[in-house]
Amino acid sequence: MAMSMHYQLINTFCLNKDTNKKPNRKLQTPITQLSFPKSSPTQLLLTHQNPSIQTKLEALYNVVQDLETSVKNGLNIDDPRIFSSLLETCYRLQAIELGIRIHRVIPTRLLRRNAGVSSKLLRLYASNGYMEDAHQVFDVMSERNSSAFVWNSLISGYSEMGLYDDALALYFQMIEEGVEPDGFTFPRVLKACGGMGLIRVGQEVHREIIRRGYANDRFVLNGLVGMYAKCGDIVMARKMFDKIEVKDIVSWNSMLAGFVKHDMLFDALVTFRQMMLDGFEPDAVSISTILTPGLPEKLVAEIHAWVIRKGTEWNLPIANSLIYVCSNNCRLDRARQVFDQMPERDLVSWNSIISVHNRHPNALMYFQLMLSANMSPDAITFVSVLTACAHLRLVKEGERLFSTMTDIYGINPSMEHYACLVNLYGRAGLIVEAYKVITDKMKLKAGPTVWGALLHACYVHGNVEIGEIAAKNLFELEPDNSHNFKLLMQIYGEAGRVEDVERVRTMMVSRGFDL
Repeated sequence: MAMSMHYQLINTFCLNKDTNKKPNRKLQTPITQLSFPKSSPTQLLLTHQNPSIQTKLEALYNVVQDLETSVKNGLNIDDPRIFSSLLETCYRLQAIELGIRIHRVIPTRLLRRNAGVSSKLLRLYASNGYMEDAHQVFDVMSERNSSAFVWNSLISGYSEMGLYDDALALYFQMIEEGVEPDGFTFPRVLKACGGMGLIRVGQEVHREIIRRGYANDRFVLNGLVGMYAKCGDIVMARKMFDKIEVKDIVSWNSMLAGFVKHDMLFDALVTFRQMMLDGFEPDAVSISTILTPGLPEKLVAEIHAWVIRKGTEWNLPIANSLIYVCSNNCRLDRARQVFDQMPERDLVSWNSIISVHNRHPNALMYFQLMLSANMSPDAITFVSVLTACAHLRLVKEGERLFSTMTDIYGINPSMEHYACLVNLYGRAGLIVEAYKVITDKMKLKAGPTVWGALLHACYVHGNVEIGEIAAKNLFELEPDNSHNFKLLMQIYGEAGRVEDVERVRTMMVSRGFDL
C-alpha cells in the first residue's frame, strides 16, 4: 500500500490544472501516467529590487528627513494623523530604521495620550523583533486596555522571536487586566504553548476559545492543529483539522508538519496528495516539510523536478531541505550540487551543508567558505565542525575552534558542545583530558550526553578507572538505560575482571533488564 501511495503522489504532481482557480473540495481522479504540464520560463534570481517599493522607500525617507528638519527648526508638530500615517507606512514597507527616526520626533505627551500613534509604533517595533522598545512603549500607554490590538502585537512579537514564556505571561496578564482576547490573540498564544510543549496550558486556552465563541474560527483552528501536533497529541490535532470547513494552505501545512514531526510519513504523504487534489498548490512550507528523511529517493527526485519546473528551486527553505534530504539518502554529491548552485545562501544553508559532512574533511572546508562569505557561525555550526574534528582526530583544530566559538563569537558552550569536546579527546585516546573537560572546564553539570561520550571512549580504549566513574554517573542519570550497564560489563570483560562483570550482570537483573 505504501508503494501504491508513492505512485499516486507522483501522479498528483503531474496533474495539469489551473493553479489560479479556487480550491475545489471535490476529489479528482488521479491521472495514472507521468505527463508534466508545460511551464513558462521563470527567472530564478532577481538581481534588482522592485522599483515601486524602492520609490516608496525613497519617498518615505524624504518625508522623514523633512520632518526631522522641521522639528529641528522649532516647528511644533503634534498632529497624530501625520505620525499614524508615517508609522503605518513604515510597517508596510518594513522600514524599521525610519520608524525609529520618527519615534524620536514624536512629542512624548502625544505618545502617552494617543492610543492610535502608540499602538502603531508598538506594532512596528514588535513585528521587527525590537521587543524591548515595544515593551517600553507598552508600559507608558495610558489606554492600552481599550482593545486587544496592542496586546496582540506584543504577544505576536514574543512568539515570533521564540520568547514563548514572555508571550504566555503577557496573555495571562491581559486576561487578569480584563482585556478581551479575540481571534488574533489565540493563534499567537497557541503557538507559544506549542513552542514550549505545554499541552495543559494549551488545553486551558482551548477551553477559553470555546467559552468565547471562537471554536469554529479557521485561524484559531489552524493554531489548535499546530499546538496539539507540537505537544504530541496528533489525534487531537487531526480532530481539529477535520473541523475546519474551509481549509487554507496554513491548515494543510500545519497538519502536514504534525505528521512529519511524529514520523508518520505515510499519513503525511496522504495529506500532501489530498491537499493537491483539493486544488492547493504546495508552497515553500509544504515542500520543505515533506522533504524529510525517509522519503523514497525516487519521490525526492520527482519533487525536485517539480520545483525546478515551477521556478522555486532556489527558494531558501526548499533548497535547504533538498540538501538535508539528499544527504540522508546517501546522495552527498547531489546535496553538494544543490548547495554549490544556490544563488543565495543563509545561515541554515551553511549549517545544513556543514552538518551533512560532519564526518568528512569537507565540513571544515565549507566552514572556511562560510567565514569567507562573511556569514557568522552560530552554536549549531560549531556542533557540526567539532563533531567533524572528533571523527577526523583533529584535536588541535578542535581545541582552536572551541576557543574561537567562545572568545571570538561569544557563544556560551552548551551541553552538546561539551559532549563534542569530550568526544574529540576520547576518540583520540586522550581519556584523562576528556575527563578533565568535565571536572575542570565545564560550567554546567555534566548530563548523559557528556558522560555517555566519556564512557564510550573508555570502552574503545579500555580505561577501567575512568569508565567506572562515567558509568556510575550514568546509572544515576539514566537508571533505565541498559546500554550503559552493557558497556561497563564489556570494559570489565576486556580487562579480565570476571567478578565485576557478574556484579554488573546481577545489577541488571535486579533492575529488570533483559540480558
